[in-house]
Amino acid sequence: MKVKFTLTMDDVTVNEHHLDNIILDWEEEVNQDEVLELSQKWITSKNFLTSRMVGLTYVGESSLTIEPVD
Repeated sequence: MKVKFTLTMDDVTVNEHHLDNIILDWEEEVNQDEVLELSQKWITSKNFLTSRMVGLTYVGESSLTIEPVD
């Protein structure tokens, strides 16, 4: 299935520069198991973003929205 991911990050530090807000969105073909796995990692991992994004050292608040694309 095709889904749209929207990642919103507030109060962010990237390469020692402060940013108020970053929004990334993308569409991807994934199956239901992949969506569940990603959701679980997002919920349980405290450093989910900083461990995956080069230069990202701090995120105040973040949200990940996953919705199907028609």
